[in-house]
Amino acid sequence: MIEREVKLRFDTPGEARAAVLASGATPLRPRRLQRDTLFDSDDQALARARSAVRIRQDGTASVLTFKGPVQSGPMKVREEIETAAADGDALRRIFDRLGLRPWFRYEKYREEFAARGVIVAVDETPVGTFVEIEGDADGITAMAAALGKGPADYILDSYFRLFEKTREALGFKGRDMIFDDPGRAQ
Repeated sequence: MIEREVKLRFDTPGEARAAVLASGATPLRPRRLQRDTLFDSDDQALARARSAVRIRQDGTASVLTFKGPVQSGPMKVREEIETAAADGDALRRIFDRLGLRPWFRYEKYREEFAARGVIVAVDETPVGTFVEIEGDADGITAMAAALGKGPADYILDSYFRLFEKTREALGFKGRDMIFDDPGRAQ
């Protein structure tokens, strides 16, 4: 499957949620904490291939995802393969035996909406509030416009890249984008 998405920055979760609802989007999944872990081999074979493997803990559910290299363009486009995993802890042990190690953890509170043939997520992260729009190019463009945003506002960075760009300014001491970073400046 091909994933196409953009992120848009908002000042607060309330502002983002209000804009999404005002656009006519309907609630799809309620706000919940997602815990994501990216894995790679010691020689960073996946990173060198510009790919990623992730385990997402979404409540009691686990999802395994492979993401291929990002294609250049005005939106983030890449191959994405996902499957539900019955036991995320067992999957981690399998990865360990295969030589895949966790290298980045990140958390976000996510609430999802449906509109104009796209999925719209309000993501509250330790580095800010983002609206992620996923779907076809026309749907993304239309939804972004309904939110008062345009191509100049599109963020194509991953949450890892956003964290790397802001971690020092936000006082993160750890290597992960988690809400309870004990070294984070208050």
